Amino acid sequence: MRKIFDIKGLDCANCAQKIENEYKKLDGVKKVSVNYAREKVFLEGDVENYTAKKLEIIAKKVEKAVTVYDENTEVEYVDKHLSKVQWITYGMGMFFLITGFLLDILIRTSIHEIVAIPFYLAAYLIFGGDVLTRAFKNVLRGKFFDENFLMTIATIGAFAISEYVEAIAVMLFFRIGEYLQDIAISRSRKNIKELIDIRPSIAHLSTKDGIFDILIEKLHVGQLIIVRPGEKVPIDGIITEGSSWLDTQSITGESIPRDAYEGTEVISGSINISGLITIQVMKTFQDSTVSKIIDFVENNQANKAEAEKFITKFAKFYTPFVVAMALILAFIVPWGLSIFTASTFSEEFVIYFRRALIFLVISCPCALVLSIPLSFFAGIGAASRKGILFKSGSDLEMMSRVDHFVFDKTGTLTQGKFKLFSIVSGEPELILEYAAHAEYHSNHPIAKSIIEAYGKELDPNAVLSIGETAGKGMKANYKGINLLVGNHKLLDDHKIKYMKTHEIGTIVYVVANKEYMGYLVIKDVLKKRSKKLIQELKRQNKEITMITGDYETAAMDVGFHLEIENYYANCLPEDKIHIVEELSKKWKVAFVGDGINDAPVLAISHLGIAMGGIGSDAAIEAADAVIMNDDPYQVIIAQRIAKKTMRIVTQNIVMALGIKGVVLILGAFGFASLWLAIFADVGVSILAVANAMRIFRTKA
Repeated sequence: MRKIFDIKGLDCANCAQKIENEYKKLDGVKKVSVNYAREKVFLEGDVENYTAKKLEIIAKKVEKAVTVYDENTEVEYVDKHLSKVQWITYGMGMFFLITGFLLDILIRTSIHEIVAIPFYLAAYLIFGGDVLTRAFKNVLRGKFFDENFLMTIATIGAFAISEYVEAIAVMLFFRIGEYLQDIAISRSRKNIKELIDIRPSIAHLSTKDGIFDILIEKLHVGQLIIVRPGEKVPIDGIITEGSSWLDTQSITGESIPRDAYEGTEVISGSINISGLITIQVMKTFQDSTVSKIIDFVENNQANKAEAEKFITKFAKFYTPFVVAMALILAFIVPWGLSIFTASTFSEEFVIYFRRALIFLVISCPCALVLSIPLSFFAGIGAASRKGILFKSGSDLEMMSRVDHFVFDKTGTLTQGKFKLFSIVSGEPELILEYAAHAEYHSNHPIAKSIIEAYGKELDPNAVLSIGETAGKGMKANYKGINLLVGNHKLLDDHKIKYMKTHEIGTIVYVVANKEYMGYLVIKDVLKKRSKKLIQELKRQNKEITMITGDYETAAMDVGFHLEIENYYANCLPEDKIHIVEELSKKWKVAFVGDGINDAPVLAISHLGIAMGGIGSDAAIEAADAVIMNDDPYQVIIAQRIAKKTMRIVTQNIVMALGIKGVVLILGAFGFASLWLAIFADVGVSILAVANAMRIFRTKA
């Protein structure tokens, strides 16, 4: 079982990690994830009896300000800003700091510190009061390695060596940094919330007694709903009355509105631009497109990316290690120097104690713990804006590493819509008429393409008899003429003499009264940007393979036009699995497909990508990513977003570790101040968050 909760009031990403560790100790919990950036708790296992209140009690052992809610509880969004009282308080703090500083430099007597210290202390308590309070409470709970405790020790240490201004400035800039970080996180959360806020809360149910508003969760298949101009389509369905234009950009990423009229299938989350339409409900809310999108973007957290796992493990050891180094620097190094040099321990201690304080200030791993998951979530959000849904950060990471793309043919690279390309016969109009009437009762796509090409009204009364031979074709009597319309096997069975063609495409032979008349060439229509997709992948030197259950000639035709040299035809679902398994031994393989028969191979690929617009529910469920508008070129867009996400993840890791490492080295040798240490902690967090938000600006 899986349960999801909302969590508010987290002070730092490191606290979220500690709360996650507490939840892992719960009985029955198999998987748990506390996401600081998204303010979500994900529990998996035997968790039916765990409530928001129980999780809140556990969380408060780590962070007192935390509140846990059941998912989808309406919680008012609070924008981060300073109140008037806070402005006045901090203004007083600045007054005390400046006064103390002036007294310190103007009074040149032995009592100058005694006069200035009360003002310094007042300023320190104003700027650092909250930090001191949180540190004290955390110590009572046995939590020592958090930023509040470390900041408190560092600044008290600065006071102890008479660095009053620096101690106060550290608290001041720490609070400013915290405030800016809160703003950055708050805005990113708001952007993400708006991004996935595509679900209307009610629907206008049309009944014989009138129109009533109803929660969309209570709609049933077959009911009729009204959607007015400007409203969002609440549920997947089919238009039974009216016409309009629909804005599907939030769902499919397409900027051009779609024409919608009677008989058109519509997807939830689309915006009705113009006319009043009546829609028959085709899916429940749980199975609707908008519900799946919200689940993909917001709730899929089971599989963390390798970078996230690395940071989680790294943060566990990083802070204790840096604190240990600070203790060595403060006590062991001065003691060693006092032995091997002429200096005393007290002289060296004052110097190295100050340097150790820098280690304490920058030892909190918040920049890393926060920015990496946020980068992946930003990548998932940016992809969803383009109509591409990733299930997790690990799938996004895998997309950036794929080096072999395997494509299904029909419905993926082609439209799955057949078209008559040519007629080879001395009487083309006549054999088209014969073929269209012979295929009159068939629902096969090839039959439909022949009837569509005929373009005239069919005369069903003229079809005296009709029969189908599975996998071969049709037998019919049309106006007293015995027709055979099908492939070469049908003609071979009836011992018809004909010249077998090797023309590329699906060949439909026509025989009238045992006389061979000619053949029709049927081909599947390529999607508009299929060739552009293949060209781009070739430019990147990616391996490309096409797998299809279609005939060799049809596969050869598509392969020729798209310049795909490697293809497999006449494949059953088990054949596709075998081929992908073999390819996966050598490469990181992404399989792109749409049909229900593709579900098994989507599931076993390193990365399964389903075409969501026309794809089956089974394929979408089995896939790791879904392309909502069925445009194959979206594979390239998904790849760009994935690669940009991984670049930014790498940048944030290098930036955070690099800056912290440099400041630690500078601090150890006496070239860094506590102010610089604050930048290495909170400043880097702000930069990392801002860098992660760049993912939203990825171009199509």
